[in-house]
Amino acid sequence: MSESPSGKIKIAEKIGYAVGDTASCLYFQTMQMFLMYFYTDTFGISAAAVGTMLLVTRIWDTANDPLMGMIADRTSTRFGKFRPWILWMIAPYAIVGVLTFVTPNLSLAGKLIYAYITYALLTMAYTAINIPYGALLGVMTANGDERTQLSSFRFLGAFSGNLIVQGTLILLVEKLGRGNDQLGYPLAIGVFALVASGLWFFTFSSTKERIQPPRNQKTSVSRDLNDLLHNRPWLVLCLMGVLTLVWVSLRNGAMMYYFDYYVGDRSKAAIFMVAGTICSLIGVSLTTFVTRALGGKKKAFIILSAANAALTAVFFIARPTDFVLMYASHLVGSLSSGPLMPLTWSMYADTADYGEWKFGRRATGLVFSAATFSQKMGWTIGGAAAGWVLAFFQYQPNMPQTEFTLVGIRLMMSILPAIGSSLVCVAALFYNLTEKNLEQIETDLASRRRAAAASSQ
Repeated sequence: MSESPSGKIKIAEKIGYAVGDTASCLYFQTMQMFLMYFYTDTFGISAAAVGTMLLVTRIWDTANDPLMGMIADRTSTRFGKFRPWILWMIAPYAIVGVLTFVTPNLSLAGKLIYAYITYALLTMAYTAINIPYGALLGVMTANGDERTQLSSFRFLGAFSGNLIVQGTLILLVEKLGRGNDQLGYPLAIGVFALVASGLWFFTFSSTKERIQPPRNQKTSVSRDLNDLLHNRPWLVLCLMGVLTLVWVSLRNGAMMYYFDYYVGDRSKAAIFMVAGTICSLIGVSLTTFVTRALGGKKKAFIILSAANAALTAVFFIARPTDFVLMYASHLVGSLSSGPLMPLTWSMYADTADYGEWKFGRRATGLVFSAATFSQKMGWTIGGAAAGWVLAFFQYQPNMPQTEFTLVGIRLMMSILPAIGSSLVCVAALFYNLTEKNLEQIETDLASRRRAAAASSQ
């Protein structure tokens, strides 16, 4: 190991790590914000069928996460454990993304089968590149402040990807498709695929893995899983991850419907989303400052989540013309929610350290993959629920909606996600890693590593 794992990371490497999430979010944000809308209004399948398809395929995808984490933990190349997977998966990731947004000339049953296959392949490719990418954060540095900064850079990259999708996808679909959305979507995603490929390669080539498992650690799947299931702070974070992604997926899934059918102008959605993402970027950049000002990661998470719940609930009382109310609550809510994801992933890295400190074994890939497992479970539940809620409120595509349907869309944008965010606050109360605990853990692990290095000489 040529560099100390507790040392400072250069800005170029932080940027290199950050753009990996830009690449990731070119697809993830598209799936979050536009996939259901694409399937119902362009591809041509019902909201209920989409909801069920998302549930089935995402359960399969979620089950792959721990497996991918264990595979990455057991990978050994001259590039490390996690970086080579980024390189190997660039091409599959790009190709299946485009195929997912192709509308084949098939029967309704044929289209549904095609959607199941291509979306399942896309989520598998996403897992194979994103699990190692997420785990990379846990082995680039052991310094707590550096991890928080690195996580903040990551989510600056993520929100930059969101900004690109929100600000350009609808425009690209319209311009490249020339009024034909079935042509416009795969061409637009093709542009995203090329950009994502270049960014992923930059992440691979500019980052380093510095932390290795203890020298005498033996591979054991059962022990890795047992350690994980006894890692209390990790279990709490998993619950927080499920709840967070449920409400985020539900609200994001409603966004296009809200502007298309309630506000009456889908073009306004792009401006709305871009403005919110800019505020989220500002919030991400303030993560370290906000964390210190509010007394640590746990307190900051609870306070920011509570504020976001209140601001989200406001949307239920907004009328279609109440743009000042919509924008004010959305912009402040986006600012307050910006630090939440950087805090979450920094806390996951802390739980990997806690696991090594408590059990004497390190399984960074498993910790991060199982963390992604929990978030995907929330994404699965939230995405399926969005389709089912639309179906319950009798949504019909490409036609004026009834008042009953509009109430359902408004609930998906406001009260339901506000409840989810409130539940996250409750779960966070049980997270038991304090800043003092983390300082002691870092000190103890550094001493162990020095002792192990000395004994091997």
